[in-house]
Amino acid sequence: MKPLVTIIGGALTLYILYCAVLFLAQRRLMYPRHLVQVPSAPVMPPGGVEMLRVPVSGGDVEAWFMPPAHLQPGGRAPAVIFAHGNAEVIDYLPGEFGWLCELGAGVLLVEFPGYGRSRGKPSQASITEAFVSAYDMLVRRSDVDGNRIILMGRSVGGGAVCALSEKRPAAAMVLISAFTSARVFAAAYFAPGFLVLDPFDNLSAIRRYPNPVLIFHGEHDEIIPFSHAGALAGAAPAGSLIGYPCGHNDLPPDLNRFRQDLANFLMEAGVLKAEG
Repeated sequence: MKPLVTIIGGALTLYILYCAVLFLAQRRLMYPRHLVQVPSAPVMPPGGVEMLRVPVSGGDVEAWFMPPAHLQPGGRAPAVIFAHGNAEVIDYLPGEFGWLCELGAGVLLVEFPGYGRSRGKPSQASITEAFVSAYDMLVRRSDVDGNRIILMGRSVGGGAVCALSEKRPAAAMVLISAFTSARVFAAAYFAPGFLVLDPFDNLSAIRRYPNPVLIFHGEHDEIIPFSHAGALAGAAPAGSLIGYPCGHNDLPPDLNRFRQDLANFLMEAGVLKAEG
């Protein structure tokens, strides 16, 4: 009996040590910014893109504002606040959103703290603070209609905009390849969920969000299973789900269909004009 107790005690000690190492390393795993190549200086795309510095407690965060095309003098346009995935930076994103600007929306690309040339360190608290501060800057602009703000997030960026939705109002939300909560992924590492420092409880946030939500997800997503999308859509008071035959990193498989699906949603939600 004694050897068995010793074996169990040793195994438990090793497991506790394993969980401790995982606990300390989790933010490096969750935010692999060290793997993302970042230009030393921003290369601004054409079209009047503005580079902004968003004040947060850990140091300024970079953001880029892409203005709507063809806005009449004195006009006010809807605006998208976009949060990228955990292995991206805003430098490579403007090409994805020019078509939205042509439809009449502004786009604000907000960097995560500690990513790119932004100061600070990424965490749920610091990311939420950065997006709240960026939101407040955006709605103060004379060319932005604060009643037509759209929150859009991809992968862990879905957590950023869900967290923002609990702090500030928005007319619509779009989640791309988002998860219900980061805590569920602890099981893949044989660790308890309560050890996750940045849970991003999207499921709880979406239950409290009253306005239209559109969820895009790959039906064969190998990182965030499609079941997460179904749970989010089911929890949202005004949620809809569009699945595509793809995985996590190849969404959307058909860019034109994705753009049309998104434009239709924004028009039905009343944040874009159909004639745009």
